[in-house]
Parts: sequence; C-alpha cells; structure tokens
Amino acid sequence: MNRFLGVFKCLHIHPLLWVVIAIGVMTAHFYELCLLFMIILIHELGHAFAAAFFSWRIKKISLLPFGGVAEMDEHGNRPLLEEAIVIISGPIQHIWLVGLGFLLWQGEIFTDSLYQSFIQYNIMIFFFNLLPIWPLDGGKLLFLLFSLKKSFPKSHKFTLYFSIFGVSIFLLTVIIKMPTNLNAWIIISFLLFSIFYEWKQRRFLFMRFLLERYYGKTNEFRKLLPLEVQEEDHLLAVLERFHRGCKHPIIVKAKSGDNTMLDENELLYVYFKEKNVTAKIKDVMAVL
Repeated sequence: MNRFLGVFKCLHIHPLLWVVIAIGVMTAHFYELCLLFMIILIHELGHAFAAAFFSWRIKKISLLPFGGVAEMDEHGNRPLLEEAIVIISGPIQHIWLVGLGFLLWQGEIFTDSLYQSFIQYNIMIFFFNLLPIWPLDGGKLLFLLFSLKKSFPKSHKFTLYFSIFGVSIFLLTVIIKMPTNLNAWIIISFLLFSIFYEWKQRRFLFMRFLLERYYGKTNEFRKLLPLEVQEEDHLLAVLERFHRGCKHPIIVKAKSGDNTMLDENELLYVYFKEKNVTAKIKDVMAVL
C-alpha cells in the first residue's frame, strides 16, 4: 500500500499550468480546463500505479501546460510484457472515464456541454497518445515491438526514425488543416524536442541499459538468445547486439574450429570493471 501512496509524492505541477488555469478563468473556460487536466492526471496515474505494482522506480509525475508525463527510472531491463502493461495502463483509463462521464450526465451532474467536452477530451487524449511517436505511449509500444526482434540500440534508433516520420505527417496535417492552432504547434515543438533529446541521449541510455544488466538490476530473463561471435569482433560491437528481455550466452567461434562459451556478464565485466572499451573478444578471453 505504501508504494501506491508514494506515487502521489512524485506529483509535480509545472508553474506555467497555473497561468493556463488563470487564463481559463478569464475566458470562462475554467471547468473545461479542470476536466482536461483531471483526465490527464488520471492517465498518468494509471501509468504510475501500474509501475508501482511492479516495483518500478518512479522519478516524477509532471502535469505540464500542454499535457503530462510519468517519468520512470528504468532502463529497458524489465520484461517486455510488464512494460507493455505499464504503457497501456495510461490509455485504458479513458475507457472507464467515458463510462463515468455518462453516469454523471445521466445524473444531471454534468451539463450537456460539459459532458460533450469530457467525452471529446477522453477520445482525443486516448487516440493522440497511441500515435507511434516518441515519447507518446504509442511510440513506447513501437519500441517494444521492435525489441521483439532487434537489439536495444537498433530498436531505439528505428523507433526514433519512425517517430520523425510520424511527426512529419502530423506537421503536414497541421499546416494544411489548422495552421493557426497554437496548441498544435506547441505539441509539435514538444515532440520534436523530445525526439531530438532522446537521439542525443541514445548512447547514454544504451550504457545505462548495459550497466543495469551488469549490476543485476533486472528481473529474471525468460529467454536465452545465444550470440555467435568471432575472436576478432570488437567487444562493443557484440554488446550492441544485446536484446531486451534476453540472456545472451556468447559462443566464440575460433579459426581452429573450436568453440568457446562465454557468459554475457564476463563481457560486461571487461567493459565496465576493466574499462577496456576497445577490446576484442580474444582480449576478453585472455583477461578471463
């Protein structure tokens, strides 16, 4: 119970949000704004409570002037199914919220206009978040989908490439359909900045992914995926073939025809503990 209550300690409200609410009061849209941010908060709490259930480390739940974000201090070493549940636990909140809105409307607690706004906000947030664009929920699901077949760095890159394509389509739509919509331009700017920042951080994120594997901060891997390598292969090139949700026995194929088996932790030990970042696989075998 404490870990669920601790979720609320991570809640952070951006100062500019109060400015947006003040503008809403002056323009007679206070109730609509309150509804919108309540829906966004419940969406993010859906992610956070699911993460707390799996004992994830929650950094911060932020309410921003144009949305919200739940930040987790996890680095790709949780089971893919577990991560998928955390991701979809945000959008799934809109299903029961629509039902709640209907009951409140039937009970005459919601006016017709407020009910229509409530339904529209839920539908808009639900479908927008499922767009395959990083850092939206759809972009994170896309990352998981790529991770089923590809290594961590390749999955990450492909997700960002696809996200750039998705933002380009979104940008073209805005230019054609609603070029004067300020909110749309703010969202596009946020998405572009997020993708750019993620791209700049991609090497750091990969290192964090490897470090957590090395220090054992992972759940039990459920799948063994052997990697065949040559003695002359560079250590880093082999590490870049590591997949999420897999344990990698390393099969070293020598020129003599004899095979040697290494554990992935032995490679990580040489890379991080010995700090031999330019080593080849034969160097790893020599050290061990």
